[in-house]
Amino acid sequence: MAGPGTLQELRPLVFSIAYRMLGAVTDAEDVAQEAMLRIHRGMQTGVELANPDAYATTVATRLALDAARSARRRRETYVGTWLPEPILSDDPDPAHRFEVDEAISIALLGVLQRLSPNERAVFLLRDTFGYDYAEIARILDKSESGCRQSFSRAQRHVAAGRVRFDPSPEQRQALADAFFAAIRAGDVARLEGLLAADVKFEGDGGGRAPAIKVPLIGATAVARFLLGLQRQGDRFGARLEPVVANGQPAARIVGPDGATLGVMCLDICDGAVAAAHNQINPEKLAHLGPVGDMAALLAGR
Repeated sequence: MAGPGTLQELRPLVFSIAYRMLGAVTDAEDVAQEAMLRIHRGMQTGVELANPDAYATTVATRLALDAARSARRRRETYVGTWLPEPILSDDPDPAHRFEVDEAISIALLGVLQRLSPNERAVFLLRDTFGYDYAEIARILDKSESGCRQSFSRAQRHVAAGRVRFDPSPEQRQALADAFFAAIRAGDVARLEGLLAADVKFEGDGGGRAPAIKVPLIGATAVARFLLGLQRQGDRFGARLEPVVANGQPAARIVGPDGATLGVMCLDICDGAVAAAHNQINPEKLAHLGPVGDMAALLAGR
Protein backbone atom coordinates (compact mmCIF):
# COMPACT_ATOMS: atom_id res chain seq x y z
CA MET A 1 0.00 0.00 0.00
CA ALA A 2 1.23 3.51 -0.79
CA GLY A 3 2.40 5.44 2.24
CA PRO A 4 1.92 9.07 3.33
CA GLY A 5 5.02 10.16 1.40
CA THR A 6 3.52 8.84 -1.81
CA LEU A 7 0.27 10.68 -1.12
CA GLN A 8 2.04 14.03 -0.87
CA GLU A 9 4.11 13.25 -3.95
CA LEU A 10 0.92 12.78 -5.96
CA ARG A 11 -0.35 16.32 -5.37
CA PRO A 12 1.63 18.03 -8.19
CA LEU A 13 0.35 15.41 -10.66
CA VAL A 14 -3.24 15.84 -9.49
CA PHE A 15 -3.02 19.64 -9.64
CA SER A 16 -1.40 19.62 -13.09
CA ILE A 17 -4.22 17.50 -14.52
CA ALA A 18 -6.89 19.72 -12.99
CA TYR A 19 -5.17 22.96 -14.06
CA ARG A 20 -4.74 21.81 -17.64
CA MET A 21 -8.38 20.72 -17.74
CA LEU A 22 -9.78 23.91 -16.20
CA GLY A 23 -7.29 26.71 -16.87
CA ALA A 24 -8.13 28.06 -13.42
CA VAL A 25 -5.87 27.82 -10.37
CA THR A 26 -8.57 28.08 -7.70
CA ASP A 27 -10.83 25.53 -9.40
CA ALA A 28 -7.86 23.24 -9.91
CA GLU A 29 -6.95 23.50 -6.23
CA ASP A 30 -10.52 22.56 -5.28
CA VAL A 31 -10.36 19.51 -7.56
CA ALA A 32 -6.93 18.57 -6.23
CA GLN A 33 -8.11 18.81 -2.62
CA GLU A 34 -11.10 16.56 -3.26
CA ALA A 35 -8.95 14.14 -5.26
CA MET A 36 -6.39 13.90 -2.46
CA LEU A 37 -9.16 13.21 0.06
CA ARG A 38 -10.52 10.41 -2.10
CA ILE A 39 -7.08 8.92 -2.66
CA HIS A 40 -6.41 9.08 1.08
CA ARG A 41 -9.75 7.40 1.85
CA GLY A 42 -8.90 4.71 -0.68
CA MET A 43 -5.63 4.07 1.13
CA GLN A 44 -7.36 4.00 4.50
CA THR A 45 -9.86 1.41 3.32
CA GLY A 46 -7.17 -0.88 2.00
CA VAL A 47 -7.05 -0.05 -1.71
CA GLU A 48 -3.82 -1.50 -3.02
CA LEU A 49 -2.09 1.07 -5.20
CA ALA A 50 0.20 -0.92 -7.45
CA ASN A 51 0.39 2.18 -9.66
CA PRO A 52 -0.31 5.29 -7.53
CA ASP A 53 0.13 7.66 -10.49
CA ALA A 54 -2.50 5.85 -12.56
CA TYR A 55 -4.93 5.79 -9.62
CA ALA A 56 -4.41 9.50 -8.94
CA THR A 57 -4.78 10.31 -12.64
CA THR A 58 -8.10 8.46 -12.77
CA VAL A 59 -9.50 10.22 -9.71
CA ALA A 60 -8.27 13.67 -10.76
CA THR A 61 -9.44 13.35 -14.36
CA ARG A 62 -12.95 12.27 -13.42
CA LEU A 63 -13.31 15.09 -10.89
CA ALA A 64 -11.86 17.62 -13.35
CA LEU A 65 -14.31 16.45 -16.02
CA ASP A 66 -17.24 17.18 -13.71
CA ALA A 67 -15.77 20.59 -12.85
CA ALA A 68 -15.14 21.35 -16.54
CA ARG A 69 -18.76 20.63 -17.47
CA SER A 70 -19.95 22.96 -14.72
CA ALA A 71 -17.45 25.66 -15.71
CA ARG A 72 -18.57 25.46 -19.33
CA ARG A 73 -22.09 26.38 -18.30
CA ARG A 74 -20.86 29.30 -16.17
CA ARG A 75 -18.74 30.68 -18.99
CA GLU A 76 -21.78 31.04 -21.20
CA THR A 77 -22.65 34.14 -19.15
CA TYR A 78 -19.06 35.35 -18.58
CA VAL A 79 -18.55 39.06 -19.22
CA GLY A 80 -16.07 39.69 -22.03
CA THR A 81 -13.15 37.46 -22.98
CA TRP A 82 -12.36 34.47 -20.76
CA LEU A 83 -8.63 33.87 -20.27
CA PRO A 84 -6.86 31.20 -18.19
CA GLU A 85 -5.31 32.09 -14.85
CA PRO A 86 -1.52 32.48 -15.04
CA ILE A 87 0.98 30.57 -12.92
CA LEU A 88 4.25 32.42 -12.32
CA SER A 89 7.60 30.67 -12.20
CA ASP A 90 8.21 31.91 -8.62
CA ASP A 91 4.93 30.49 -7.28
CA PRO A 92 5.66 29.30 -3.71
CA ASP A 93 3.29 26.31 -3.81
CA PRO A 94 5.28 23.16 -4.70
CA ALA A 95 2.23 21.68 -6.44
CA HIS A 96 2.18 24.64 -8.84
CA ARG A 97 5.80 24.14 -9.86
CA PHE A 98 5.24 21.19 -12.16
CA GLU A 99 6.88 21.38 -15.57
CA VAL A 100 5.65 24.72 -16.91
CA ASP A 101 6.66 25.29 -20.51
CA GLU A 102 5.00 26.04 -23.82
CA ALA A 103 2.91 22.86 -23.37
CA ILE A 104 0.95 24.78 -20.74
CA SER A 105 1.11 28.29 -22.20
CA ILE A 106 -1.84 30.64 -21.84
CA ALA A 107 -2.33 30.31 -25.60
CA LEU A 108 -2.60 26.51 -25.50
CA LEU A 109 -4.79 26.51 -22.40
CA GLY A 110 -7.13 28.84 -24.25
CA VAL A 111 -7.26 26.46 -27.23
CA LEU A 112 -7.96 23.51 -24.93
CA GLN A 113 -10.89 25.34 -23.35
CA ARG A 114 -12.58 25.45 -26.76
CA LEU A 115 -12.67 21.66 -26.86
CA SER A 116 -15.46 19.71 -25.21
CA PRO A 117 -14.51 18.54 -21.69
CA ASN A 118 -14.29 14.93 -22.89
CA GLU A 119 -12.09 15.82 -25.89
CA ARG A 120 -9.88 17.88 -23.59
CA ALA A 121 -9.46 14.96 -21.19
CA VAL A 122 -8.64 12.51 -23.97
CA PHE A 123 -6.16 14.90 -25.57
CA LEU A 124 -4.34 15.60 -22.31
CA LEU A 125 -4.19 11.96 -21.23
CA ARG A 126 -2.82 10.95 -24.62
CA ASP A 127 -0.67 13.91 -25.68
CA THR A 128 0.62 15.20 -22.33
CA PHE A 129 0.59 12.19 -20.02
CA GLY A 130 1.24 9.47 -22.60
CA TYR A 131 -1.55 7.02 -21.77
CA ASP A 132 -2.57 4.48 -24.39
CA TYR A 133 -6.14 4.28 -25.62
CA ALA A 134 -6.99 1.26 -23.49
CA GLU A 135 -5.94 3.12 -20.33
CA ILE A 136 -7.77 6.28 -21.40
CA ALA A 137 -10.94 4.28 -22.08
CA ARG A 138 -10.71 2.79 -18.58
CA ILE A 139 -10.14 6.18 -16.92
CA LEU A 140 -13.04 7.83 -18.75
CA ASP A 141 -15.29 4.77 -18.90
CA LYS A 142 -15.50 5.12 -22.70
CA SER A 143 -14.80 2.81 -25.61
CA GLU A 144 -11.33 2.74 -27.15
CA SER A 145 -12.73 3.64 -30.56
CA GLY A 146 -14.58 6.60 -29.08
CA CYS A 147 -11.40 7.80 -27.40
CA ARG A 148 -9.48 7.53 -30.68
CA GLN A 149 -12.12 9.61 -32.43
CA SER A 150 -12.11 12.22 -29.65
CA PHE A 151 -8.34 12.47 -29.79
CA SER A 152 -8.35 12.88 -33.55
CA ARG A 153 -10.87 15.73 -33.36
CA ALA A 154 -9.03 17.40 -30.50
CA GLN A 155 -5.67 17.05 -32.25
CA ARG A 156 -6.99 18.83 -35.34
CA HIS A 157 -8.37 21.72 -33.29
CA VAL A 158 -5.20 22.05 -31.22
CA ALA A 159 -2.96 21.92 -34.30
CA ALA A 160 -4.99 24.71 -35.92
CA GLY A 161 -4.75 26.98 -32.90
CA ARG A 162 -1.38 26.10 -31.38
CA VAL A 163 1.25 28.84 -31.28
CA ARG A 164 4.67 27.85 -32.63
CA PHE A 165 6.93 29.68 -30.22
CA ASP A 166 10.44 30.76 -31.15
CA PRO A 167 12.78 27.95 -30.13
CA SER A 168 15.13 29.95 -27.92
CA PRO A 169 13.82 31.07 -24.50
CA GLU A 170 16.63 33.64 -24.40
CA GLN A 171 15.53 35.20 -27.69
CA ARG A 172 11.93 35.26 -26.54
CA GLN A 173 12.91 36.97 -23.31
CA ALA A 174 15.08 39.53 -25.11
CA LEU A 175 12.19 40.47 -27.40
CA ALA A 176 9.82 40.65 -24.43
CA ASP A 177 12.24 42.94 -22.59
CA ALA A 178 12.36 45.21 -25.63
CA PHE A 179 8.55 45.13 -25.87
CA PHE A 180 8.00 46.21 -22.28
CA ALA A 181 10.80 48.79 -22.51
CA ALA A 182 9.11 50.35 -25.56
CA ILE A 183 5.82 50.54 -23.63
CA ARG A 184 7.50 52.21 -20.64
CA ALA A 185 9.28 54.68 -22.95
CA GLY A 186 6.11 55.47 -24.89
CA ASP A 187 7.91 54.69 -28.16
CA VAL A 188 5.09 53.82 -30.56
CA ALA A 189 7.34 53.28 -33.58
CA ARG A 190 9.62 50.93 -31.69
CA LEU A 191 6.64 49.09 -30.23
CA GLU A 192 4.97 48.62 -33.62
CA GLY A 193 8.22 47.21 -34.97
CA LEU A 194 8.18 44.47 -32.33
CA LEU A 195 4.61 43.38 -33.11
CA ALA A 196 3.43 40.92 -35.73
CA ALA A 197 1.25 42.56 -38.39
CA ASP A 198 -1.75 40.55 -37.16
CA VAL A 199 -0.92 40.75 -33.45
CA LYS A 200 -3.85 40.19 -31.09
CA PHE A 201 -4.41 41.86 -27.73
CA GLU A 202 -7.10 40.50 -25.42
CA GLY A 203 -8.06 41.30 -21.86
CA ASP A 204 -10.04 39.50 -19.18
CA GLY A 205 -11.70 41.68 -16.56
CA GLY A 206 -14.66 39.39 -15.96
CA GLY A 207 -16.86 42.42 -15.34
CA ARG A 208 -14.79 43.20 -12.23
CA ALA A 209 -12.02 45.27 -13.82
CA PRO A 210 -12.02 47.50 -16.91
CA ALA A 211 -11.01 45.38 -19.90
CA ILE A 212 -11.81 45.42 -23.59
CA LYS A 213 -14.58 42.98 -24.39
CA VAL A 214 -13.45 42.29 -27.97
CA PRO A 215 -9.79 41.57 -28.86
CA LEU A 216 -7.82 44.17 -30.81
CA ILE A 217 -6.06 43.04 -33.98
CA GLY A 218 -3.20 44.73 -35.84
CA ALA A 219 0.15 46.30 -34.90
CA THR A 220 -0.92 49.96 -35.06
CA ALA A 221 -4.13 49.49 -33.06
CA VAL A 222 -2.46 47.34 -30.41
CA ALA A 223 0.60 49.60 -30.04
CA ARG A 224 -1.52 52.72 -29.56
CA PHE A 225 -3.83 50.94 -27.12
CA LEU A 226 -0.91 49.65 -25.03
CA LEU A 227 0.63 53.11 -24.81
CA GLY A 228 -2.76 54.44 -23.74
CA LEU A 229 -2.81 51.87 -20.95
CA GLN A 230 0.72 52.89 -19.95
CA ARG A 231 -0.31 56.56 -19.69
CA GLN A 232 -3.23 55.57 -17.49
CA GLY A 233 -0.94 53.47 -15.32
CA ASP A 234 1.58 56.31 -15.00
CA ARG A 235 -1.13 58.52 -13.52
CA PHE A 236 -1.66 56.26 -10.52
CA GLY A 237 1.85 54.83 -10.20
CA ALA A 238 1.50 51.39 -11.76
CA ARG A 239 4.59 49.62 -13.09
CA LEU A 240 5.47 46.57 -15.18
CA GLU A 241 7.64 43.88 -13.57
CA PRO A 242 9.06 41.21 -15.92
CA VAL A 243 8.10 37.67 -14.89
CA VAL A 244 7.75 34.25 -16.48
CA ALA A 245 4.18 32.96 -16.61
CA ASN A 246 3.27 29.49 -17.88
CA GLY A 247 6.73 29.12 -19.35
CA GLN A 248 6.50 32.30 -21.43
CA PRO A 249 7.68 35.92 -21.02
CA ALA A 250 5.18 38.11 -19.18
CA ALA A 251 4.89 41.13 -16.93
CA ARG A 252 3.13 41.59 -13.63
CA ILE A 253 1.24 44.90 -13.47
CA VAL A 254 1.90 46.24 -9.97
CA GLY A 255 -0.01 49.03 -8.27
CA PRO A 256 1.49 51.81 -6.12
CA ASP A 257 0.98 49.73 -2.97
CA GLY A 258 2.75 46.68 -4.43
CA ALA A 259 -0.48 44.74 -5.04
CA THR A 260 -0.97 42.86 -8.30
CA LEU A 261 -3.29 44.53 -10.80
CA GLY A 262 -2.77 42.11 -13.66
CA VAL A 263 -0.47 39.78 -15.57
CA MET A 264 0.22 40.30 -19.27
CA CYS A 265 1.44 37.12 -20.99
CA LEU A 266 3.07 37.18 -24.44
CA ASP A 267 3.14 34.79 -27.38
CA ILE A 268 6.39 35.30 -29.28
CA CYS A 269 6.95 33.57 -32.59
CA ASP A 270 8.80 34.35 -35.83
CA GLY A 271 10.74 37.08 -34.05
CA ALA A 272 7.70 39.16 -33.09
CA VAL A 273 5.01 39.46 -30.43
CA ALA A 274 2.08 37.55 -31.91
CA ALA A 275 -0.35 38.01 -29.02
CA ALA A 276 -0.69 39.60 -25.59
CA HIS A 277 -3.10 38.13 -23.05
CA ASN A 278 -3.92 40.59 -20.26
CA GLN A 279 -5.44 38.97 -17.17
CA ILE A 280 -6.83 41.69 -14.87
CA ASN A 281 -9.84 39.94 -13.31
CA PRO A 282 -9.03 40.22 -9.58
CA GLU A 283 -10.71 36.88 -8.84
CA LYS A 284 -8.25 35.20 -11.21
CA LEU A 285 -5.22 36.84 -9.59
CA ALA A 286 -5.93 36.03 -5.95
CA HIS A 287 -3.50 33.10 -5.93
CA LEU A 288 -0.66 35.56 -6.63
CA GLY A 289 -1.02 37.41 -3.32
CA PRO A 290 -2.54 40.83 -2.57
CA VAL A 291 -4.64 42.12 -5.48
CA GLY A 292 -5.28 45.79 -6.18
CA ASP A 293 -8.48 47.47 -7.31
CA MET A 294 -7.75 48.76 -10.81
CA ALA A 295 -11.22 50.24 -11.25
CA ALA A 296 -10.80 52.32 -8.10
CA LEU A 297 -7.34 53.50 -9.14
CA LEU A 298 -8.59 54.56 -12.55
CA ALA A 299 -11.43 56.44 -10.90
CA GLY A 300 -8.96 58.23 -8.60
CA ARG A 301 -10.29 56.63 -5.41
